[in-house]
Amino acid sequence: MLDHSKDVVIIRYGELSTKGKNRRDFVKQLERNIKQRLIEHPEIVMKATYNRIYLELNGADTNEIVEKLSTVFGIASYSVAHLCERDLDKLSELSLQLLLEQDYKTFKIETKRRDKRFGESSDHINRTLAGHILKNSDYQVDVKTPDVRVKVEIDNDYAYVMAKTYEGALGYPVGVQGKALMLLSGGIDSPVAAYLAMKRGLRLEFIHFASMPYTSQNALDKVVEIARKLKAYQSHIRIHVINFTECQMDIYAKADESYAITLMRRFMMRMADQLAEKTKSTAIVTGDSLGQVASQTIESMDVIGRTVERVILRPVVTYDKVEIVDLAKKLNTYEISILPFEDCCTIFTPASPVTRPKLEKVLKYESRMDVEHWVNKAMSDYQVIDVETIQTEDIF
Repeated sequence: MLDHSKDVVIIRYGELSTKGKNRRDFVKQLERNIKQRLIEHPEIVMKATYNRIYLELNGADTNEIVEKLSTVFGIASYSVAHLCERDLDKLSELSLQLLLEQDYKTFKIETKRRDKRFGESSDHINRTLAGHILKNSDYQVDVKTPDVRVKVEIDNDYAYVMAKTYEGALGYPVGVQGKALMLLSGGIDSPVAAYLAMKRGLRLEFIHFASMPYTSQNALDKVVEIARKLKAYQSHIRIHVINFTECQMDIYAKADESYAITLMRRFMMRMADQLAEKTKSTAIVTGDSLGQVASQTIESMDVIGRTVERVILRPVVTYDKVEIVDLAKKLNTYEISILPFEDCCTIFTPASPVTRPKLEKVLKYESRMDVEHWVNKAMSDYQVIDVETIQTEDIF
């Protein structure tokens, strides 16, 4: 029986390899993110080479580590490997034992000599190991479509034997592209947009607009639970909760109801822009999907986007709703998002919101309001929720 206390995980980089002179920064960020993801396992030793990261598990549970690595962006693939001396007899027996642990019928041996000074050719190693397995098991060779591929890598000091390779989360390491501020509602779209932004290497701060007492504590707890799911992809998450009630009521008092959503979104953008400045966030990220609701037509996006000069990213802008729902289910945020607790945008939804707002009308309505007052008020009185430490009531 194999001793899995000496398992090694070999991590291969994703898009990092295409980044030329920035490669070192990308790899360092990936190393930091892996260490943070595995912070509960101080026994693990990390070693990095030019194109690999090796994790010596030293007794850590292999299955747990495999699961945790699945949400680290920047990894192309990773394998659970077993360390072995560079000896054909020992490699043959280890390969056999690896296959006997699994319930397959066909196999193929694939050898890569990273150290070309090793005396035997890759083909000779493949044939030697395969012969030992055929002689001592019921396995059969299938070089075209095997049930399992046993990969052998001959390195400078040791050999590694792998029978399981996992697809990584791909993308760029979170943080390597800087920081952005994400508008997080309790809906389906914004968590998916956050996931996609993280996958492109952005570290996110979050802003949420609440309209207490018209929105409930359950609605806020729902947002925190969504953020907790996203923590699998980013180690530390903070939500800045803006009290939007008074500003929202002023909008309804001084503007035509059909323009309320447009005006609300413009105020949200202004407040987000100010908070982005405070948090040193280069961009604002939204869950807008083109044409999905009144505030997400191209005309609405234009009028709302003109409020700020900061770049606005919309990761799901071209996604179909079915695609967004599928991703939300993958993230385990969908069932939380559909809980019946309304947010500030849904609780006061006008009967006929404008879909092609006119900028001149918007500016006329805003001239009746003290825009600077509401933005400053929001920035002087908001709650910060640290998802790492807060405990919310069970809302399920």
